[in-house]
This record gives sequence, C-alpha cells and structure tokens, in this order.
Amino acid sequence: MMASPDRMPLPRDFFDRAVLDVAPDLLGRTLVRETDDGPIELRLTEVEAYAGEVDPGSHAFRGRTPRNAVMFGPPGHAYVYFTYGMWHCLNLVCGPEGRASGVLLRAGEIGMGAEQARKRRISARHDRELAKGPARLATALDVDRALNGTDVCAGPDQPLSVLTGTPVTKDQVRSGPRTGVGGDGATHPWRFWIDGDPSVSPYRAHAPRRRRT
Repeated sequence: MMASPDRMPLPRDFFDRAVLDVAPDLLGRTLVRETDDGPIELRLTEVEAYAGEVDPGSHAFRGRTPRNAVMFGPPGHAYVYFTYGMWHCLNLVCGPEGRASGVLLRAGEIGMGAEQARKRRISARHDRELAKGPARLATALDVDRALNGTDVCAGPDQPLSVLTGTPVTKDQVRSGPRTGVGGDGATHPWRFWIDGDPSVSPYRAHAPRRRRT
C-alpha cells in the first residue's frame, strides 16, 4: 500500500539546498523519533538557520572540529550537540557536502507518542510545552549524542526521520533574530516560526555571561 503524500519521507535533495531555503520549508513537517517504546511524532513549528563558516553564530564558524564534523555533510543527517553541561539540541544538516550549515529544531507540537514525552518532560504544564524550546524538544524525544550523524533520509528503520507533513504557506511564516545569539550574528533574522502557534518558544536576546570576581 502506498503511503499518503504527507507520510512520504523527505528526500535528500530537500536538504541539499541553501540553509535559508531549507529552514522555513521545514515548518509543518513531521519529525519521527522511533524508540523502544514506540514512535513519537512532532510537527515542527520553530527553527533557526546556521550558515557555517560565514556565520559567527554557528559552531562551524571557525572551521571543522571533531564536535561539528557532521555539519560538513552530507546533507540530511542529524547534528546533535550537548550544551551547558545539561542539555542536548537537535539540528538537521543541509547544503552541499563540504560546506557546513544546519537548522536547529527549536520547537514543535507532539502528537503521536505524547504519553512518552510527558514522562520525560514532567515539568510541562500543558502538552504545548512538551517541546517548546530546543532542549525541551530533544528531551521530549529522547535525543542525545548517540543519534549524532543519524541519516534522516534513510527510511523508517532509522531512529530519526522527517516526513512531508503539511508544509505551511508563506503568509504563516514569521522571522526574526535568533534566540541567544550575540556578536556579529545577533541581528540575523534567521529564526522562523509559525505565526500564532502556541508551541513556539519565547524570544530571548543574548545575555553575556558575567565572570565571577
């Protein structure tokens, strides 16, 4: 039986484009996380674009390292990093191989598998808060560094995949500065979200850390 159009996996050439084309086009798509307890599905509602070595806000701005190697391609793979010694964040690699770029998955609406997400996100007051923010999204989906490099275009047997879903129209998309990015990349309007969606996280400007005296 043929899968319905919204259940078709996104092909690799979807990700093999400029990051500023891929990022807003991910809104409304379905991210599937396969776990031992069953699948969790999330409708993407907020993302941020990072343009690698030309982007001061990107992990790849200063070149390739063991930590960011997945960002250099091939496209259509997961880049998972650990931050603040506490949280994981999930990105999707895009653009031509050899040129690092990726899209941070900032927020989404969990449908199937919400009961699993609730067990991991016990502080969430409502289901719309289960994946409201990149660290919460990764926690709700049980994402950690073990998934770094996962091919999201390889089919349903993979722990992560992205389905066509229901992409939103251009008039539903809003953009603005990325959350928490300072320096030369602070004003880039590379955060994209679905207008009015309750799962979208609040914007927070960069706050420099103060050194203890």
